Amino acid sequence: MSGHHCCYSGEGTSYYSKGFRVRVFSNCRKMGFNIQPYGMQSMLKEGHKHLSGLDEAVLKNIDACKQLSTITRTSLGPNGMNKMVINHLDKLFVTNDAATIVSELEVQHPAAKILVLAGKAQQEEIGDGANLTISFAGELLQGAEELIRMGLHPSEIISGYTKAINKTVQILDELVEKGSEIMDVRDKEQVVSRMKAAVASKQFGQEATICSLVADACIQVCPKNPANFNVDNVRVAKLLGGGLRNSTVVRGMVLKSDAVGTIKRAEKAKVAVFAGGVDTSATETKGTVLIHSAEQLENYSKTEEAKVEELIKAVADSGAKVIVSGGSVGEMALHFCERYKLMVLKISSKFELRRFCRTTGSVALLKLSQPNPDDLGYVDSVSVEEIGGSRVTIVKNEEGGNSVATVVIRGSTDSILDDLERAIDDGVNTYKAMCRDSRIVPGAAATEIELAKRVKDFSFKETGLDQYAIAKFAESFEMIPRTLAENAGLNAMEIISSLYAEHASGNTKIGIDLDEGVCKDVSTMSIWDLHVTKFFALKYAADAVCTVLRVDQIIMAKPAGGPRRGEQPAGMDED
Repeated sequence: MSGHHCCYSGEGTSYYSKGFRVRVFSNCRKMGFNIQPYGMQSMLKEGHKHLSGLDEAVLKNIDACKQLSTITRTSLGPNGMNKMVINHLDKLFVTNDAATIVSELEVQHPAAKILVLAGKAQQEEIGDGANLTISFAGELLQGAEELIRMGLHPSEIISGYTKAINKTVQILDELVEKGSEIMDVRDKEQVVSRMKAAVASKQFGQEATICSLVADACIQVCPKNPANFNVDNVRVAKLLGGGLRNSTVVRGMVLKSDAVGTIKRAEKAKVAVFAGGVDTSATETKGTVLIHSAEQLENYSKTEEAKVEELIKAVADSGAKVIVSGGSVGEMALHFCERYKLMVLKISSKFELRRFCRTTGSVALLKLSQPNPDDLGYVDSVSVEEIGGSRVTIVKNEEGGNSVATVVIRGSTDSILDDLERAIDDGVNTYKAMCRDSRIVPGAAATEIELAKRVKDFSFKETGLDQYAIAKFAESFEMIPRTLAENAGLNAMEIISSLYAEHASGNTKIGIDLDEGVCKDVSTMSIWDLHVTKFFALKYAADAVCTVLRVDQIIMAKPAGGPRRGEQPAGMDED
C-alpha cells in the first residue's frame, strides 16, 4: 500500500508514486484545483512581483536613482566628461548634455524614471540645468539612505527636505545680484554674460564664440514684447567642414537643398508658395476619356500643355519671381517656369515650409493657381551657395522684421555638430528664460556653498528629527563644487574647505575658477547663472526625491505579451 500513500506524503521513492504525483498535479492545474497560494499571492494574479518594506522597496529605489545620477554627475559643469550613448536604433550620441543622455538611455526602473522625468521637465521649462536636477536628486537620495540606516522614518526625511527646499528658495532670492532684475534683452553684452554659463557647461573654451552667435541670432528675432520670444525662430543649420570660427548668423533661412531649375539667384523678389506640388493637377474625380483618333490624342496632350503654361504664366504675371513648392515639381511645369524666368525651390518638410512662410510673410496656397497680391511674400535675396561641398539655398530677409534667424555652424564631424547644436539650443532657451525673468545669481558653485552654509545654520534652529534631514539637504549642496572640482582634476576637499572659509567670512560671491584651480570672486570672472534655472532645478530635484521616498511598496504585474509599447510599428515616422 505504501506505494499508493507515498504519492501524497511527498517523499515516495518508487517510480510509480513519482509519476503519479506529477500526473495528479498536472491534472489539478488543468481542472483549476490550484494548490491555494496564501497571503499577497492569493490576491494578485500569478507572475507579479511584490516588494515591500524599507529594505526591499525604498533602498532599492534609492539605489537605482543613485546609479542614474552617477552617470550624469561626471558630465556636470564645463570640464564634464562626454558620454557615448548608442540607442536602440544604433544612433551614436557623444555628448555631455544630461538631458540628451537620459532621454537616450532607456531607463527601465520605475523610480529612476521619476528622476528622468524631473530632468526632462527642467529641459522643457528652462532648457538648461537638467544635469543639476538629476545629480542633486541623486545626492539627496544618498543622504536619505544614510538617514534611513540611522533609523529615521522616510516621512520625517520628507518633511525635513520640504522645509529645507522652502528655506532654500528664500535664500536664493536673497542671493540675487542687485540691479539684475532690469535688463535690456537687446543689449548683446548683458545677454552674453547671462548666457555664458549655460553654454560653457556644454562647450567649454568655445563659449565666447558660440554666445556671440546665439546672442546675435536671438536679438535679431526678438519681438517687441520679449516675453513672447519663440525658440523656434532661431534655427540651426549644420554643415560639415570648416571650423567653429567659420560659423555665421544669417537673417532668414538656410535650406539644405539646391534650387530645382537652372535659375540660382533672385534679388528683391516676390514669392509664391504652393503647399501641393507644382505639377499638372490630377483631378480629384477619376474620369475616363475615350479617344477615337490620333488627332484627338494630340489635342488632348496639347491642351494639357496649354493649361500648365496658362497657370505658370498667371503666377509670373502676378509679379512673383520665386516659386516654392511643397511637393514634387513636374517636368513640364519646370520647363515653363524656366521659360518665364521663375526660380523654383522645393521644400519637402511641412514645418520648414511653415517657417519659410513666416520668414517671407507669404501664404501657402493649396493648388497651382493665380495668387492674390496679398498672398505673395517678399525676400531680399535667394541664392544657392556652396558651403563646404554641399549646396545650400540661403533665403535672406533683412528688413522684414523679426522673423527667423539661422545659425550656420561648421565643424569637422557629425557628433561635434550635434553637440554644438545642443549648446546653441541651451543658449537660445536661456535667452527665452532671461526674457521672462532676468535675475541672476553667482555661478561657479558660489551660490551652492552659500546655500549649504545657510541651510546648515537653519537646521540647528529646528527641533525634532527634521533637523537631521535638513542638515543632510545642506550637505548635498557640496556635491556641486565637489563634482566641478573633481571633473576639472582639482583637489575637491581643499577647494570646498577654502570655499567654506571664504563664505564664513562673508564673501558670498566666491566661486571656483576652474582654469587656475583656485577660489575667486565670481563677479570679476563674470560667471552668472540665471535665478530661474537654479530655482526650478532644485525644486524639481526635491520634488522628485520626495516622490521616490514616499513609495514603500512596489507591486509589479507580469508584463503583458505582444509588441512592446515603446516600439513603433515599422515604417512609422518619429513624430
